[in-house]
Amino acid sequence: MFDQLALTVFSQFIICGELKLSIGDGTPAVIRGTVPGPAASIHLADSRTLWRIVIKPDLAIGEAYMQGKLRIDDDDLEAFIHLLMANSKHWESHWAGRLSLFFSDRFAPLAHLNLLRASKRNVAHHYDLTDALFASFLDPHRQYSCGYFAETDTSLDEAQVIKVARLAAKLNLQPGDRVLDIGCGWGGLAAAMIKCQPDVHVSGITLSEQQLAYANEHLKTTASSDNFFLALRDYRQQTGHFDKIVSVGMLEHVGPRNFRTYFRKVRDLLDANGIAVIHSIGVHGQARPVNRWLQKYIFPGGFLPSLDQMVAATEMQGLKILDLEIMRGHYAETLKQWRLNFYSNIDDVRKHYDDTFIRMWSFYLLGCEYFFRQQHGMVLQLQLAHNQMAAPANRRYIGELQDKFRDILCTDNPSGKQSNSEI
Repeated sequence: MFDQLALTVFSQFIICGELKLSIGDGTPAVIRGTVPGPAASIHLADSRTLWRIVIKPDLAIGEAYMQGKLRIDDDDLEAFIHLLMANSKHWESHWAGRLSLFFSDRFAPLAHLNLLRASKRNVAHHYDLTDALFASFLDPHRQYSCGYFAETDTSLDEAQVIKVARLAAKLNLQPGDRVLDIGCGWGGLAAAMIKCQPDVHVSGITLSEQQLAYANEHLKTTASSDNFFLALRDYRQQTGHFDKIVSVGMLEHVGPRNFRTYFRKVRDLLDANGIAVIHSIGVHGQARPVNRWLQKYIFPGGFLPSLDQMVAATEMQGLKILDLEIMRGHYAETLKQWRLNFYSNIDDVRKHYDDTFIRMWSFYLLGCEYFFRQQHGMVLQLQLAHNQMAAPANRRYIGELQDKFRDILCTDNPSGKQSNSEI
């Protein structure tokens, strides 16, 4: 009786596609939506797992899969994730989803304060994992952000080369520029900018000790020590003035209460005629915390801004938006390529991680991929300045510099030489 009640509520979440669900050794129940869509078949270990899923599906489904309490026929995780993401908005608008999220959202501000010590701890949770893990799925330049897929057959390596060339172009990178890279990761973007303009000096900051160690070693082999300086530093502690500022995949870790602080810092660090480029995941409509599973297991403190939040935060600090690009579909393809690489190198991953972690990482990569495929999210690139004439008055320079920088970078990656000057 109680299981039937749970199934009745759960069935109301499924509007699109079909789900077969069995509990223990019981007979499968078939839940059919009113709209055609993906189909999946799952087995739950017990009634407790079912009830946890009904109450907090955005947390409990991922946990049950990690723990082996939710099994999928033919191990077709992709079909199941597709079904979940196709129906996630229906759950959010259902009375049970609204009630669950109401209580979750009340406590969310505490998780997104991102004070100095908490920010470092949150970064370490995700980025200070083994080198072997990130080597298993990222491109050789360790770009852990959305690539730019110029064509349908663009490879991951080429997409990341185009992405960094495009960022350097939007910065209008010039000889002698002093550049600040906020959230410099493994140093791939810094190395690329130095290669594009050998006379630039890049200061990179990160809160990940392992990323810092890797980036220092990587840059020592590709650039002169006069061209870079890397530090374990929070953006709020940075001082100085810079001709160019770039930040990729950092804003998602700041939290809504710190948006003004973040853009105020960009304003104060940027020279009067300087240019900043901010690259971030964003959401359509109302911004809210990342779901509870991602918050707990992958990105503690994560929050995806909306376009209006980013625009408002920049304008409050007196920064002018010179250019805005919405990158549609590129992150879904990036995540697909990461997932395929991860599976291709799974034997190496198993040397360091158990099955629970592997299921967690698979759920993360596929969940994020279909978040973008279902058009719940996008990638934003904002070009900012104090002076509206800091960049050329038309956008042709972006395509021209992008092609120039890509040709330079492709001496190490010939696959990236296909021209794409159209912007």
